[in-house]
Amino acid sequence: MENHLLQILVPGVGLISGLIATYVSLQNRALLAEVRRELAELENRLIEKINGTYVRRSECSLREELVQERLNSLVDEMKNRNAAGR
Repeated sequence: MENHLLQILVPGVGLISGLIATYVSLQNRALLAEVRRELAELENRLIEKINGTYVRRSECSLREELVQERLNSLVDEMKNRNAAGR
């Protein structure tokens, strides 16, 4: 009788421990996926903040050229007004 009980108990304990290990593994995967998703969202927010705060070098050059062109056109306009006024 004891031998029969052990033959049932040992595989039962193995089955239960296997199910518990599977459950814990699935929980770890779900937690890891959630952490990865939150990390990706944080990374995207950080990149958006950096891109909104800092201007790229090419954008600075373009802005500088446009400002210089606008200033030159204003200077020319003022020269033309002064010449026409005389």
